[in-house]
Amino acid sequence: MTTPAAYPLPLAGLRILDLTRLLPGPVCTLHLADLGAEVIKIEDTGVGDYARSMSAGAAPGEDSYFFRLVNRNKRGMRLDLKQAAGVAVFLRLAREADVIVESFRPGVVDKLGVGYAAVQAINPRIVYCAITGYGQDGPWRDRAGHDLNYIATSGVLDQIGNAGEAPAIPNLQVGDLLGGALTAALGILAAVLGARASGEGRYVDVSMTDATFVHAYTALLSVLTRGETLPRGTDDLNGGLPAYGLYRTADGGSLAVGALEPKFWQVMCDALGRPELKPHGLARGEDGTRTRQALEALFASQPLAHWSAVFEKVDCGVTPVLRFEEAMQHPQLKARGMLFEADGLTQFAPPLKLSGCDFAVNRPAPKVGADSTAILREAGYTDAEIKQFVAQGVI
Repeated sequence: MTTPAAYPLPLAGLRILDLTRLLPGPVCTLHLADLGAEVIKIEDTGVGDYARSMSAGAAPGEDSYFFRLVNRNKRGMRLDLKQAAGVAVFLRLAREADVIVESFRPGVVDKLGVGYAAVQAINPRIVYCAITGYGQDGPWRDRAGHDLNYIATSGVLDQIGNAGEAPAIPNLQVGDLLGGALTAALGILAAVLGARASGEGRYVDVSMTDATFVHAYTALLSVLTRGETLPRGTDDLNGGLPAYGLYRTADGGSLAVGALEPKFWQVMCDALGRPELKPHGLARGEDGTRTRQALEALFASQPLAHWSAVFEKVDCGVTPVLRFEEAMQHPQLKARGMLFEADGLTQFAPPLKLSGCDFAVNRPAPKVGADSTAILREAGYTDAEIKQFVAQGVI
């Protein structure tokens, strides 16, 4: 995992200035860095990225596991954008950059003097991506929030959970990762392609609420067909159909039944010795209730290991619900190399494979300000100027 790539990575030569913190922006630029982009993580001279001190596990004085997991393959510098000298440094770096990513509240970068208009004036090809909770306009643009607020506002949280129970908080940050990371990366890459073709960059406005909202296809389909969403736990893909749901086993485990297609449902019924259930996999009403109850009783009669052994031999979309530490040991994920060791801890591999490209960790997550001097020298500053920046607290 640490050997050099066989061929240049696809984003080699792309320079990104990253002003983001915590999870959404850093995961976005992590994906781009893993694909070969040069990412310069710029932190303020005070607290910097809060993620450095968040989560347990790291030894005293070390950056947190959280920070190290989402900031590998990046260079790091400190810069005080509240000082005119710091703004001047940033703009000099921005002149040669391809992408800037920020996640402040709307208007903050403009007040600092490093917003899109200021950068575009000196670098027309710049792609400037702003990641926020609610976007750059609208009545909620200035509201504070986190992932839970964004999925609540988008109507998605209301759909998560069991029938008759309160909404459940997912332990995967849907808004942050789907919206703030992947949607931002998509927008950046689209704008970079446009800039390379036309010489003109773009402003990329990413709202995590928007991105979550527009991926709620099942909920929208329910509104279009029924005029409203069904109560949580009762729509087609969250518990309403016998052929698609979770079933408890005798030892408290769970099976994920995803036998939506009739051919898979029929194979499953045969494997269970219950051919009378074959007509009702997609049934609602009384037939659906009876079918689900029959499956609940059957699966509850044996432990998870029993059913895992049965369905290991039958291909019909029925799998055990694994704890995460069990998933880490799953032969499929191990065969795909989805975990590796670097920087003293287990890390995720990139979520995609590209032919001709070998993923490599060329550098661990940067220590605070680790590359400030080198980056400034590359930008043409003299050692005397850099020493003066240090004395002034600019870096």
